[in-house]
Amino acid sequence: MTQLRRVVVTGMGVVSALGQGVEEFWSGLVAGKGGIRALDDESLAAFSTRIAAQITAYHPTLLERSETRDWDRSLLFAVDAAHQAVSDAGLVVDEDNAARTGVYIGSGIGGIETLNRTCETLVTSGRKRTSPYFIPMMIPNMAAGLVAMEFGAQGPCLGLVSACATGNHAIGEACLAIAAGRADRMIAGGSEAPLTPLAMAGFCSMKAMSTRNDVPQEACAPFDQRRDGFVMGEGAGILVLEELEQALARGATIYAEVCGYGSSCDAYHLTAPHPDGRGALSAMRQALTMAGWQPEQVDYINAHGTGTPIGDRVETRAIKQLMGKEHPQVAVSSTKSATGHLLGAAGGIEVVAVIQSLNHNLIPPTLNLHQPDPECDLDYVPLVARPQPVTRALSNGFGFGGHNAVLALAAWNQGKEN
Repeated sequence: MTQLRRVVVTGMGVVSALGQGVEEFWSGLVAGKGGIRALDDESLAAFSTRIAAQITAYHPTLLERSETRDWDRSLLFAVDAAHQAVSDAGLVVDEDNAARTGVYIGSGIGGIETLNRTCETLVTSGRKRTSPYFIPMMIPNMAAGLVAMEFGAQGPCLGLVSACATGNHAIGEACLAIAAGRADRMIAGGSEAPLTPLAMAGFCSMKAMSTRNDVPQEACAPFDQRRDGFVMGEGAGILVLEELEQALARGATIYAEVCGYGSSCDAYHLTAPHPDGRGALSAMRQALTMAGWQPEQVDYINAHGTGTPIGDRVETRAIKQLMGKEHPQVAVSSTKSATGHLLGAAGGIEVVAVIQSLNHNLIPPTLNLHQPDPECDLDYVPLVARPQPVTRALSNGFGFGGHNAVLALAAWNQGKEN
């Protein structure tokens, strides 16, 4: 097999409850700010969970374009974050490189806002027709399609769906496309806008979400013994990925190298992880193998860390198995404690957090970790960001259906031998 080409990150874009744009997102994250708040939407008031990391006062320049009036909120987020990332990368897609520029952007649920609104209209209006935009705005692949149209990217284009592992899978598969020579640059990540009655009803029925409505900022408490479920969020995280030599040739700023990617399935349960964490462990080991790293070389792990009682314990077991008793304890944190759980977009914004950590030698904290669960006994960087050298890191993403995706990232020129 031909040696795989190296892949680097040259652009980043974020839409989140902590802020719009990478700098606002990162500054809020390391300052310990929380994006979770009480929901004031009357349509959501009847549910057992009435809190979320909702983006308020959202007015991107995209809204000035008439065609975006019909777009699902998840599509606005995706195109907005992609514009940020492409601008940040200084990337110009033209006739010469369009066929070698691709888009892999996923969503765990897709256009559920459009689905929810259309169902309500269909039932209450008595009309037996919908907007002609209903299907295009609902299907999960449309974020990738719209971003490709926005920039004229004619290379590989996919809308990946693997629940809460979607963002990591999209970025990992995009890296493989570049590494294998199928594309030279990819726009990749995830987008999600799930704060609707349908999604709230479904997750509340599963008893998957926190019901600590009286303390929104404290409700998402990964690894804390008081945790009672995750808190939904919305937004998007998008990267521009490029083949190393081409990025260097055009003088692009390189933020990090994606050195490894692991993907596995628990093949165990609809929603629960395997008790031994075998799928998560397999994905982490794959990522390390592809990167050529030993476990003790990892400085930081951005945990999936949703704040569910079972999930946090299982991820802890998997990380402990990965590191082994003979290795120093690795720093771990869950940024979902601040951002909420963005489902299919979680991996996108969390990879941005990891890249910023690599560039600033600063590990974002796990908020609300006041009473650690005895079964969760790793170094979770509680409450306050920690200055610490970070050259190699993992970003974990796990989803319903047993999907696992892990990315291994390194500070530029620290990941592999030149």
